Amino acid sequence: MRSVGTTPFALREAARVVSRGGVVAYPTEAVFGLGCDPLDPDAVLRILEIKGRDMDKGLILIAADLNALLPYVQTLDAERMAEIRASWPGPNTWLLPARPETPQWLTGAHDTLAVRVTDHPLAAALCRACARYGTHIGSGALVSTSANLSNRKPARTPLDVRRRLRGAPDLLVAGRCGRHPRPSTIRDGRTGAVLRG
Repeated sequence: MRSVGTTPFALREAARVVSRGGVVAYPTEAVFGLGCDPLDPDAVLRILEIKGRDMDKGLILIAADLNALLPYVQTLDAERMAEIRASWPGPNTWLLPARPETPQWLTGAHDTLAVRVTDHPLAAALCRACARYGTHIGSGALVSTSANLSNRKPARTPLDVRRRLRGAPDLLVAGRCGRHPRPSTIRDGRTGAVLRG
């Protein structure tokens, strides 16, 4: 697994890897994530294979702003969206109704999609770099699932990624995770109910 730093040049290299169907590992608010182009089915299926994750569970998309997520999800009424917008950017993932055209490899067995506007500066910068590279319409969103085998401890350092995934990602962005002690809270956008605290 190749490793790059956190400079703008390194993030452009990571965006190039994503645009070519690659899988990258990168730091998020609490743990390292595995990411790829959400509209590349081969890359998404490769992440599921790396993790040993069932496609039916669905995945999370992150972005630097809500606009990058709108090609994938439908907004809710003004009151619900006000609460959601107030929690972003931040370590808060919300399940929103998926658009009919959103691929099943992202939603799994659900009619919703988990989305987050990240407040991790490096993850947000990577999303913006992917948007500038312009892989697909609606680019700027990135798959974000914890860098670990399913049901195992998530990686919190670049060394953890190397040890736990044995070189599986194509590129490792070797930055630091945020200070949040646990992965993002997941809530149902329609009700506000906490599904993962």
